[in-house]
Amino acid sequence: MRRLWRRRERAELAGEVAAAAARPVPSANPDPTAAAFFDVDNTMMQGASIYHFARGLAARGLFTTKDLLLFALGQAIFRIRGNENPEHIAKAKETALAFVAGLKVEDVIRLGEEIYDEEMGSRIWSGTRQLAQNHLDAGERVWLVTATPVELAQVIARRLGLTGALGTVAETRDGIYTGRLVGDLLHGPAKAEAVRALARHEGLDLAHCSAYSDSANDLPMLRLVGNPVAINPDAELREEARANGWVIKDFRSGRKATMVGLPIAAGVGALAGGIAAGIALRRHYRSV
Repeated sequence: MRRLWRRRERAELAGEVAAAAARPVPSANPDPTAAAFFDVDNTMMQGASIYHFARGLAARGLFTTKDLLLFALGQAIFRIRGNENPEHIAKAKETALAFVAGLKVEDVIRLGEEIYDEEMGSRIWSGTRQLAQNHLDAGERVWLVTATPVELAQVIARRLGLTGALGTVAETRDGIYTGRLVGDLLHGPAKAEAVRALARHEGLDLAHCSAYSDSANDLPMLRLVGNPVAINPDAELREEARANGWVIKDFRSGRKATMVGLPIAAGVGALAGGIAAGIALRRHYRSV
């Protein structure tokens, strides 16, 4: 019971700091209480954003081909197993501390912008992008909500012209990552807490809001809003959506395999795997 309480407390803290770190773009809003929340990996973007970031680092010689292949294999196994137990999440958090230690925030943002243009932009699902645009055209705010580090999530949001992004927040001091997370990974229940906290900060009515995701891991977030939508859903989410009469949209073509565009990451698996990219980057800067 104490462990569950602590996990809940960490999720609430992760949600609060994610909402506090959000930087909304001002917009004229006919309904100031409405907004839309989009997961990123396999919802807004084909595959895992952190994996594409790693590919960009590999192209710059900061990440070896062997590391990239091991990363892809780890994600594939993670996806097939389909579970994210507390041990996996704890390991991802522990590894994440090594990911950011010593890096400059400005370097991560600059590389994120470059790699988005090279690796990520062409992988945005056009159907999901249009759904986000529909909300923007209606005067609603649109947020990304992802376990990806918030700086990378904000790069993606800016490139797509969205309001902002909620992501995993790492502690910084004098523009350099300390190697500690603020709260916890923005995953599962923590995403819901972030959306709830943002709703308080922004004066949103969650009954007027929409949420989009491909994964059953995001059910806590989807259940918060008045209009939950399953995008490219996994089997569990598809079943849940059908049972509740939620809209289901699948923008994948050909075989509707779970692992479209290998590798596709699942929540914390993406972050845990992508940590190695940050370690390689940190080593590079220290060597320089």
